Amino acid sequence: MPMYVVGHKIPDSDSICGAIALAYLKNQIDEPAIATRLGALSPETRFILERFSIEAPVLKESYAGENVFIVDHSELTQAPDDINEATIVGIVDHHKLGDLTTATPLECWIRPVGCSNTVIKMMYDFHGISIPSNIAGIMLCAILSDTVIFKSPTCTTADIRCVEDLAKIAKIEDVNQLGMEMFNIKSAVMGTPVRELVMRDYKNFKMNEHLIGIGQLEVVDLSVFNDIKEELEADIALLKKEGEHHSVILLLTDIMKEGSELLIVSDDISLIEKAYGQKCENGRMWLDGVLSRKKQIIPQLQSVFS
Repeated sequence: MPMYVVGHKIPDSDSICGAIALAYLKNQIDEPAIATRLGALSPETRFILERFSIEAPVLKESYAGENVFIVDHSELTQAPDDINEATIVGIVDHHKLGDLTTATPLECWIRPVGCSNTVIKMMYDFHGISIPSNIAGIMLCAILSDTVIFKSPTCTTADIRCVEDLAKIAKIEDVNQLGMEMFNIKSAVMGTPVRELVMRDYKNFKMNEHLIGIGQLEVVDLSVFNDIKEELEADIALLKKEGEHHSVILLLTDIMKEGSELLIVSDDISLIEKAYGQKCENGRMWLDGVLSRKKQIIPQLQSVFS
């Protein structure tokens, strides 16, 4: 019985590339595995897979009765809806420990690094398995994406060293140029339905029994949102109502200016202001130096909600 290797709902590049890379590794050590996904590919992820001629994982939404290896999270809200009817055989992640629980022992690789694919590279090294050039390429891209080309405060020396190693295998001479190509793809937002933009990199979190939705759009210039910002605000307000959220926040992140504008709808805006020490003006807040949802947004929110 093979295991299914799957990331989180609304998968990003780390989730998709990690599932592919980990499934390949497992198959090489005689642990049959199939890479799957819980949603559509983002434009960035499509670019990465096409760039290295790799097929996308199969879309699979039900896992009842299956063995599952979770990639890039350990949150019940981000897992398959029927995960409690599956057997979780492993988790590889780089976020805080979430609320997934298991009835049996599992393999667990969680490291405080910038990307799950960095952890998976460590797993390849541990098992002594060579990484194919095309898989090294997608792993490299996932790390560049998650670390915002090494600018994110989540980036570690381990991430940088893994990219250096993977670039040699994939024969990538200029990783910064490749990273900018990826972020230019992310920045092409015009003509995309507003809800698709809001949900492009969106996650739900439970904080003291409150449901908090946090999305992020990373671009090279925030001016691409000038004509659609009000539409984005209207849509996150609708999303809040539809999902019975306490708060929904959308980060508009400028990777060149290295900061984020937050669009916020909340039952208690004062909690958001307390979390970040800033006043919210008309549902908007600028946070200088904020690039990471994982390190600079979620912990501060959890602190005030707890």
